[in-house]
Amino acid sequence: MYSTKYHNPASIDAATAALSSGEEAKVLAGGQTLLPTMKQHLAEPSDLVDIRGIAGMADISANGATLTIGAAATHASVADNADVQSLCPALAGLAAHIGDPAVRHMGTIGGSMANNDPAADYPAAALAMNATIVTNSREIAADDFFDGLFATNLEDGEIITAIRFETGAKCGYAKFPNPASRYAMVGVFVAQTGGGVRVAVTGAGDDGVFRHAGLEAALSADWSEGAVAGVDISPGGLLSDFHGDSAYRANLIGVMAKRAVAAS
Repeated sequence: MYSTKYHNPASIDAATAALSSGEEAKVLAGGQTLLPTMKQHLAEPSDLVDIRGIAGMADISANGATLTIGAAATHASVADNADVQSLCPALAGLAAHIGDPAVRHMGTIGGSMANNDPAADYPAAALAMNATIVTNSREIAADDFFDGLFATNLEDGEIITAIRFETGAKCGYAKFPNPASRYAMVGVFVAQTGGGVRVAVTGAGDDGVFRHAGLEAALSADWSEGAVAGVDISPGGLLSDFHGDSAYRANLIGVMAKRAVAAS
């Protein structure tokens, strides 16, 4: 056994101070990844800094076409929020199909983004929509945020406070879920914005979530399922495991991309 000190800060400043007080301090949001790893003794944090009680951290707001979702907002609250459903139904649908009801009512968008599981759903949405990750010290574009399997460009002591999405675009998401975990074996999020077309893939890459240049080029020329069918999707750099090899996942990328476009 090992001891862990629990902190329940009332502000971001207090949370930042608590994080710096321990050698192996960790932020606790929904705990859907951190707590199981602690139970398995795969993580032994000296301190747990619970951000759920900080005012405003779970708020969801809309300002024109901009959606701002607090880091402690649960998947269920994202799925059920009227502004999310109106401005970006693809994001609401994505949140509604994460895990099971227990996970959706505890897990948080900020926790998912910070953990950057290679099969998580939100990273695909953030990358495809070029979201902005807001922290206690700066703002980070999604293109600069993700840094490989379970890795981000967050610095020590940095806490995600919100994720900002620019909507008003055609967006769609489709995933092929693992039947046990509900994680994406392959998930594809497509977005057509004033800045162009972006396509992000989760669950398939050896190095985590990534953009697919071939699909982006095809959909830029013709936003249709037929355009997807003409794209050669290589298995190179894709994950192979006992759930499916790289060729299987390459085929799934095409199938999920077609479904995402159809749903947009």
